[in-house]
Amino acid sequence: MVRAWEERFKVSGWKSSCASVNRLLLHLKRIGGSQASRDLYCSILYAFCKFVGKEETDFIGPDDLLRLSKEDLTNRVQDFCDLKVESPRYANTMMQVLKTFFRINGFKGDKELSVESYSLRMCGRKKPEYVPTLAEALKMANVAGSLKNRSIVLVLLSTGLRNSTLRAILYGEVKKELDNGLSNIHIRVHRGMKKIVPNACKGGIEYSVFTSPEATEALQLYIKERVRRFGKIDEGEPVFISEPSRLHWKRRIFKPLTSREVQLIVKEAAKRAAIEKWADVTPHTLRKTFATWVLCAPLIDGSRLDIKTQEVFMGHKLLGSMDAYYDRSKIEHLRGEYSKLVFNQSDRELTKALRALEAVSKFLGVDKTGYALSGTKGSWAINSDELLRVLRITIKEIEQSRETHCRSEMNATPLYEQKNQNHATHNRKPEQGLPFSTIKESARALEDNQSEVSTKVKDPLLTRQKKTKQIELNSFLNS
Repeated sequence: MVRAWEERFKVSGWKSSCASVNRLLLHLKRIGGSQASRDLYCSILYAFCKFVGKEETDFIGPDDLLRLSKEDLTNRVQDFCDLKVESPRYANTMMQVLKTFFRINGFKGDKELSVESYSLRMCGRKKPEYVPTLAEALKMANVAGSLKNRSIVLVLLSTGLRNSTLRAILYGEVKKELDNGLSNIHIRVHRGMKKIVPNACKGGIEYSVFTSPEATEALQLYIKERVRRFGKIDEGEPVFISEPSRLHWKRRIFKPLTSREVQLIVKEAAKRAAIEKWADVTPHTLRKTFATWVLCAPLIDGSRLDIKTQEVFMGHKLLGSMDAYYDRSKIEHLRGEYSKLVFNQSDRELTKALRALEAVSKFLGVDKTGYALSGTKGSWAINSDELLRVLRITIKEIEQSRETHCRSEMNATPLYEQKNQNHATHNRKPEQGLPFSTIKESARALEDNQSEVSTKVKDPLLTRQKKTKQIELNSFLNS
């Protein structure tokens, strides 16, 4: 589809039949060659030509603008930028684009335009946004309406990719790992994506992200459906394609989604998920959900992700020399760090319960490797029901061992000493037990009482039964 400025300025690649526009394009190509910058500059220049043409009752070409005086151009540029005064950041962008155009075409030194810029001190977010919680985002995926929509929402949530980068992913970049059945698919963000979507790979920062197991499963189902509908997928085709009915399917499979299509998919999913502020949910807010509710949250082993690794997964440049010395080439190491992230609440509660069980096993002196996490696939060696049973059994045996030890001490103590002990015990408040009605309650109770139990309870009976307890737990876990 040919855009209006391409037709008017006769732009083809980095060349134009308009001499002034051609000089601008050569300048942009020298300083970076960004197609997104080229499109932005040309679209703003085209809008300015239309603005000036309205006053002159005819379209003014870019070459004709150069014939105007400095004072006249200054006033017209200022009036044009005033149209966007409610968005001072964009108004400043338009001003810089036009000043660059005129400077490249001879308005330098004394002839340079003196246009007033717009203050950003009072500039805030004009358009409201709503960042869904992790539970709301997962619900959005479940009610997205189609396999493609579900996989788009889950990939955005589990990778934190920007809208433009998501649309630039090619099938050949993920095909190998999808075929190998990996649960965390590696997606490399690189500068070559700009050839597909100009705004992809923001800032030219190359980095690696991965998909969650749920997103990978959704992606596999979508690929199967697409193969069924359109046949074999070429490695040069985008993963997520646009589906306008006016295009033949042979052309459709090579056309990536538009930015607006992704926005509508996300908003419709938020509306279906009954999110009150669904209109304020965007693809970028899912990126913020990934940063807030996943990267900054406790990992599956209870620890926290290193702040530098968080920034790398977000595609940010590290401060100072840290960026130069951070090793991004160890893909499997990054995959291992990513596999520790928690993407649903049940896993988070299970993590707390496991930490509680580890605290109990540390007190008992029992080896905890039997119920540790599986590091290869990021899955649990035992499920939540088994973990709860182990918690209950362990807590019950701790309390029973306390009672047995107290009885043995009472039987071995003379009668006159027992009376004194009973009198002291009568005036002392009873110790609270450890509740275990749910995984969450038992985990919180054990974590709160971990230090108290380990310091106050010195039970020799537990030490004598250590080997027996190890055998019982191992046999239970292996059954």
